[in-house]
Amino acid sequence: MSSLSKLQRRQAGFAYLMLLPGAALLAAFTFYPIVRGLPLAFTNYSVVDTTKWIGWDNFKRAFHDPTFGLALKHSLLYVLIVPVIQILSILMAVLVNNRLRFIHFFRVAYFIPVVTSMVAAAIAWKWVYQEQGILNFFLLKLGMIRQPISFMVETKLALLGVMAVTVWKGLGYYMMIYLAGLQSIPGELQEAARIDGAGRLRVIWNITIPLLMPFVLLCSLLSVMGAIHVFDEVFVMHGPSGDPAYSTLTASVYSYKVAFQDFEFGYAATIGLLVAIIIMIVSILMFRYTRRGGLTYYE
Repeated sequence: MSSLSKLQRRQAGFAYLMLLPGAALLAAFTFYPIVRGLPLAFTNYSVVDTTKWIGWDNFKRAFHDPTFGLALKHSLLYVLIVPVIQILSILMAVLVNNRLRFIHFFRVAYFIPVVTSMVAAAIAWKWVYQEQGILNFFLLKLGMIRQPISFMVETKLALLGVMAVTVWKGLGYYMMIYLAGLQSIPGELQEAARIDGAGRLRVIWNITIPLLMPFVLLCSLLSVMGAIHVFDEVFVMHGPSGDPAYSTLTASVYSYKVAFQDFEFGYAATIGLLVAIIIMIVSILMFRYTRRGGLTYYE
């Protein structure tokens, strides 16, 4: 710090001052609840009964709770949408990175789902999935089905329907990150490859994709974390019980149900802690992979 000039120290101080409101909100609404909730995981706190320290009983219950096992399975299945989101986002970013007419319109159009409220989006998609909804209308018109499908009621389709909403809403967000990555790649590299006779696909595969890897790894990490603790779309579309027949119940929604319907806040804190541990383990593994094959290589 002593090697910095007076101007640099002033700029650094101003930067820390600008970060202060965000850090305070993060501490109040993220870190404080985590610190307060951690001891609850070892109690039977339920509002109506006297709170007692029960040690590891909640954890033993979670490992023998079939509903929690099913909810955790759905949360882990949700990770399957990560490669779909990343591949489609990269393709969209490549498309909108071209200098075409109305390209700004298309960029805005693809980003609109990101700024749309998840509650509004989920309600709209519930209408789309109805038997008399627009999806069944087009499938019937195209002759792909003979009678309307109950996307919201069929247990084998309900979770896939929610996954589709998550994909639709997340594409624009990751597309913008990849677009920033594409525009940070020096054009001279691609131009030199074309002069050497490389085709468009070869340029994308040998130059664009490798230089985009740090962005791929960042987006994949964010997407995996979001998939494991998915809540909003499931809760709005299928309620706290993950209807029909728990087929869409995820770990985060189950934690809400246990806390605010069954009033077992201690057990709900345990479920939340277990989900956080799973996300932490996955994140550490992905960071290790990133250090080996991604960011380090391009430093």
